[in-house]
Amino acid sequence: MSHTAASSHGAHHDPLSRENVTLAGPHPMGFTLVGVGLVLAVVALIAGFIGAGGVTLKHALAAYHIGSTATLAICLGAMALVMVFHLTNAGWSATVRRQFENVMAFTPVAALLVLPTIAIEIATHGKLFLWLSPEWANDHLLHKKAGYFFWPQHHEPGHATFPVFFVIRAALYLFVWTYLSRRLWKLSVLQDATGDRFLSLKARFTSSWGILVFALSTAFAAFDWLMALDFRYFSTMWGVYYFAGAIYCGVSVVVLILASLRRAGKLEGVVTSEHFHDLGKLMFAFTVFWAYIAFSQYFLTWYANIPEETSYFLHRQSHGWQNLGIILMAGHFGAPFLILIFRGVKKSYNALTFMALWAILMHLCDIAWIIRPMAYLPTAGDAGPGVAGVWLDAVGIAACPLILTGFLLRKVGSGTLVATNDPYMPESLHHKNYV
Repeated sequence: MSHTAASSHGAHHDPLSRENVTLAGPHPMGFTLVGVGLVLAVVALIAGFIGAGGVTLKHALAAYHIGSTATLAICLGAMALVMVFHLTNAGWSATVRRQFENVMAFTPVAALLVLPTIAIEIATHGKLFLWLSPEWANDHLLHKKAGYFFWPQHHEPGHATFPVFFVIRAALYLFVWTYLSRRLWKLSVLQDATGDRFLSLKARFTSSWGILVFALSTAFAAFDWLMALDFRYFSTMWGVYYFAGAIYCGVSVVVLILASLRRAGKLEGVVTSEHFHDLGKLMFAFTVFWAYIAFSQYFLTWYANIPEETSYFLHRQSHGWQNLGIILMAGHFGAPFLILIFRGVKKSYNALTFMALWAILMHLCDIAWIIRPMAYLPTAGDAGPGVAGVWLDAVGIAACPLILTGFLLRKVGSGTLVATNDPYMPESLHHKNYV
C-alpha cells in the first residue's frame, strides 16, 4: 500500500500518541472511594467492639479479614505476572503490563491493611486465630506447633505468649513485597523517561531472584494469615491454592481496567482483541489450575482421613457452609470453564468484563469460605446475628476493595497508560494470536 493510501485509511495515526495513552488526570472519585473504604473499615470494627445489632468482634474481624486478604491477593497476583512477563520476555505483554504494574503498586498498602486484624488478634488473645486463644492453650497439637508461632519464646499453657516469630515473618513479607513492587515500578517508569533498554535487563534480573522470594513469602503469608486460623489443619498445597486464586483475580482486575480505558476511547490500536484474548487465556488457565489444586487438596485430606485435618472440611460441609462450597464449585470453576473455553468470549472485552466481575465475586466467596466459618467455630450451631450480620459482612468485606479501587482511579490517570519505551512495544502493537 502506498503512503498516500495508508494515510487515507488513518494509518498515519500514531497509536502511542499522548492523546491515546494518557488520561486527563487522576479520577476525582479516587480519594472519595479511599475515604469511604476507610470509614467502612472503621465502622465494621467499631460495630464489632461494641456489639451493635448483636454482632461480635470475631464476626467483624472475619468480615474485614476477608476483604483485606482478598485485596492483597489481587495485588500479589499482578506482581507475579509482572515478573513472569519480564522473565519470559513476553513481547505481547508490553502494552498491558503497565496496568499490572499499577495494581502491583498497591501491594505494600494492601499488606498494611491486613495488619489491623493481626494487631487486634494479638491484643485480644485470639478471636479468629485459635492458637492465640486461651481456650486452646492446653491443646497437644498446639504445643507441637508452638515454635512456628512463638519462637524464640517458650509457649506455656495458661499464659499469654507474644507470637514473636509470627510477627517477624509478617514484617519480612511486608519488606519483600514493598521492595519488589517499588523496584519493578521504578525501573518501568524510568525507562519511560530515558528509553534505556538496559533497564529491561535490570527488571529481568530482579525478577529472576524475586520470583523465588515472592513465591516463598506468598506461600508462608497464606499459611500464617489464612490456614493458621485453624492451627489444626495443615496442607503443603495451601500456598499454591492462594496463589492460583490471586493470579485469576489479578488478571480480572486488569481486564476491567483495560476494558474501561477502551470504552473511554483510549489505547486504540494499542490494546486489541488479541491482547484480551491472551488475558482471557490466563483467566481460563488459572480457574482450571485453582480447581485442580482445590480438588487435590480436598482429596488428599479425605484420603488420609486424619481427624485434625478432616475437621476443617467437616465444619465447612455443615451449618449452611456447604452451600457456599457448591457455589464455588459451580461459579469459580464450572461456569468460567464452560464460558471461557470459547475463543469469541476471550476476544471480546465486553464479555471478559462480565467474566472478570464474576471472577472477583467468586474470589471473595473463596476467601469467605476460608475465613467466615471461623467466626462461629466454637459454637457451630449458632446461626449468627441475622440481618445485622449480613450488613456487617457487606461493610467489612467491601472496605479494602473500595480502597484499592480508589487508589487505581488515581494511579491509572497519573501517568502513561502503557510502558511507552518498552523495547518489545513494536512486537506488542502487531501482536496476533494463531492458536
